[in-house]
Amino acid sequence: MKVSEIARQAGVTAETVRHYTREGLLTPERHPENGYQLFDKRNLERLRFIQRARTLGFGVAEIRDILEHADHGDSPCPMVRDLLASRLPQIRARIAELEALAMRMEQALAAWEEMPDGTPDGHSLCRLIESFPEPLNAGQDAGEETR
Repeated sequence: MKVSEIARQAGVTAETVRHYTREGLLTPERHPENGYQLFDKRNLERLRFIQRARTLGFGVAEIRDILEHADHGDSPCPMVRDLLASRLPQIRARIAELEALAMRMEQALAAWEEMPDGTPDGHSLCRLIESFPEPLNAGQDAGEETR
């Protein structure tokens, strides 16, 4: 199978196939005459596996490790369990952060509904944002987290 054919069979783009090939997750043969990448059934199965792993939140580097374990005859299952077990609390914390952000956004929209627009005047940039209460950890730079 050429790139376009394996992509079609797996329901991904040709660029996705090329990306996973560059990352070493797929290992096509080269056509001896024209140099085209040729993928076999094993690569299609790997591509489908990669898609499943991505839906579980695994990154390319983690998937590479999983595939390497399997390629060497070692079960990657204990590593997979450990990765998910350690990631789940992080995901739940991120969901809580996003829920809090959504609540702040809803509060801001409700408070701003009747507020007039303002023009920057050297003292004020956007009165909507400036009217919103400062966060409790206002001394931190944007993007920093308190722990």
